[in-house]
Amino acid sequence: MAAREILADFPAGGPRGSWPAEEKAAELRAAGTPATVRMDLDSDRFLVVRAES
Repeated sequence: MAAREILADFPAGGPRGSWPAEEKAAELRAAGTPATVRMDLDSDRFLVVRAES
């Protein structure tokens, strides 16, 4: 897998019902930056990365 630009990252153990990585990705998409969320299992974090075109 090719390296991707990480735009933000969040710990996986957030409060139940809280989706900060998804909210950040939606905010970036609304501002015109293609973004998606990926899970980094090694670091147990959600990464907001630039989506491939």
